[in-house]
Amino acid sequence: MLRLVVLISGGGSNLRALLERCDDADFPAHVVAVGADRDAGGLVHADEFGVPSFLVPFPQYETREAWGEALVEAVRVWAPDVVILSGLMRLLPPAAVDALRPGLINTHPAYLPEFPGAHAVRDALEAGATETGASVIVVDHGTDSGPILARERVPVLPDDSEATLHDRIKPVERRLLADVIQGIAEGRIELEAAA
Repeated sequence: MLRLVVLISGGGSNLRALLERCDDADFPAHVVAVGADRDAGGLVHADEFGVPSFLVPFPQYETREAWGEALVEAVRVWAPDVVILSGLMRLLPPAAVDALRPGLINTHPAYLPEFPGAHAVRDALEAGATETGASVIVVDHGTDSGPILARERVPVLPDDSEATLHDRIKPVERRLLADVIQGIAEGRIELEAAA
């Protein structure tokens, strides 16, 4: 049974979907803790599912590196097999990435390497793309540039807004994340090899 720590910044809709999936007795993973860099709304999902949570508030640290060190310490308390960035809207400093790799993965609402960064859905629309997608990657020192574990195309419809397109990407993102976690647990995906 894989031990997962999930890190969030916002409402945690992907976290909730993962917690629901982990409730399935046949799913080979469980969330042991949820962490956040602020008082994120998504922490209510952890409470609802009886999962412990922790805060490492970014403003309390003088540097991003000091915050990263504290975050790694807080994560390691839970001895996770995999750490998932699920809407954590803050780049981890390189030392934190190195400390948590190769079991550090992220979901992204685009078909990487297309449209990396915080505004992937908007960027796809502004570029006039006819399709975008969802991806799950191993986190590296770049912005959404790590090894790709899974990705899938999602069409862009003529009348799509940023909200409607994102709403169609999210279920794909959630399914891919669950598939990757299952693959890691079953040995079909080797994070050491991917990283």
